[in-house]
Amino acid sequence: MVVEQQTVPRHRWGLGAFLLVESAYLLTSLLLAMAIAGSGQPQISTIVLVVGVPSAVAAGLAILVTCWRGNGPRLDLRLQWSWRSAGIGLLFGILGLFVTIPAALLWVQIIGEDANSAAGEVFSGLRASWGWAVAVFVLIAVIAPICEEIVYRGLLWGAVEQRWGRWLAFGVTTVVFSIAHLEWSRVPLLLVVAIPIGLARLYAANLTASIVAHQVTNLLPGLVLMYTVAGALPAA
Repeated sequence: MVVEQQTVPRHRWGLGAFLLVESAYLLTSLLLAMAIAGSGQPQISTIVLVVGVPSAVAAGLAILVTCWRGNGPRLDLRLQWSWRSAGIGLLFGILGLFVTIPAALLWVQIIGEDANSAAGEVFSGLRASWGWAVAVFVLIAVIAPICEEIVYRGLLWGAVEQRWGRWLAFGVTTVVFSIAHLEWSRVPLLLVVAIPIGLARLYAANLTASIVAHQVTNLLPGLVLMYTVAGALPAA
């Protein structure tokens, strides 16, 4: 059953705010990539910053937009803790694994090495201490899902839902999330991955649900990268 939607005051931001945030993400990523280009093999600390900072900048800017032009992230993005929503997110995240794991295995058989994620390609060739390996896990399985959900199923969802309704918000954010990773060979797989995360947001009407579902989805890749960086698993 879909959780009853709360009446929320209208905000004064829309798709332009999302485009601004997405542009800030891309620009920050480009500037950081240019800064480390030609510097030889970068340290893992540098890679963690290059991967994590753009997402944090985008999420922070999204929150600022809601404070400046809206009612704040709690109302505009539905960024409010709820045990019920966390439980819904956990449920959709676990159920989603029964679809996404077979889909990922099938996609690897079809595409081959190109099915690996950008994060997997970046981190799988690095070796570092267990401390840095745990930092990679926290980035992939905890921080990245929070930041991405704030941008996509928070800001973008809110812009679309206010004008066209929550079902279109679900469809648009699912597609945009899949494309925005810029991993063209993985777009169909990312669409499959995004569906249970979006359904968690839809049914809970709360960003906590999609954050938890996203974290469950990223848990296994995060563990694999952690053990790989620490040298406990061979590189893919």
